[in-house]
Amino acid sequence: MKTEFNLTIPNLKVSDSRKEILQPLVQYLQGKVDRNETIRLNFICTHNSRRSHLAQIWAQAMAHQIGIRNFFSYSGGTESTAVFPVVLEVLEKQGFQIQALSHSENPVYSIKYASNEMPLICFSKEYHHPFNPKGEFAAVLTCDSADEGCPLVLGADARFPIKYQDPKIFDGTDLQKRKYTERSLEIASEMYWIFNSIKFQ
Repeated sequence: MKTEFNLTIPNLKVSDSRKEILQPLVQYLQGKVDRNETIRLNFICTHNSRRSHLAQIWAQAMAHQIGIRNFFSYSGGTESTAVFPVVLEVLEKQGFQIQALSHSENPVYSIKYASNEMPLICFSKEYHHPFNPKGEFAAVLTCDSADEGCPLVLGADARFPIKYQDPKIFDGTDLQKRKYTERSLEIASEMYWIFNSIKFQ
């Protein structure tokens, strides 16, 4: 499936076991939509370098695709490092427009997911960084260590552990690009399922 911005949106099968894990987040989003409330999700992983950014970016794209305009997606970590370059390469190949806004050890990137929407501003940061919301958001934990290391996410009104295998384990191997692509497509497919499960009155 292609969006108006030419993003390739996969619709891979989501298993029943994964749907059980994703369903509480669907219910949270449904409640927000029913009450016409602003939705803020903060995707949290250890280093805010791979999975949390993939989830943040695909969630924003999917929310836009189904027409939720009061949706804001963020990401953070238990510590900051830098967005891993292969993540950006994969996302660019999948249709996002990416521009580096700085060239420091922790670069800042502009990521466009739709022609007429403000881009996401992405860089590695701790989840409580001033760039992220202080309250009225849901924390989505995308890895085991973040889930275990953040038993309480200050300001969050809900938390959802939705974990993905770290593609980092394939760094430096012949499988690296393929595995990052697979992880991005897996996350995109689950975000597609989540947002297309929302019913509008």
